Amino acid sequence: MAEVRIGDNESFEAALRRFNKKVQQAGILAESRRRDAFENAAEKKKRKDAKKKKPSGPRGI
Repeated sequence: MAEVRIGDNESFEAALRRFNKKVQQAGILAESRRRDAFENAAEKKKRKDAKKKKPSGPRGI
């Protein structure tokens, strides 16, 4: 977990920039996006089956 302590004469914006930099370096957001986009086998099959049932073409013919 990224942790930043604000100094006596440090602005909130500067501390936020340091925090964002630490989060970026630790790869926390990238890991979160990877986990969010994960799709197990059952979900993949369900999505593909739903796609097959949808009509394709300009008028669904």
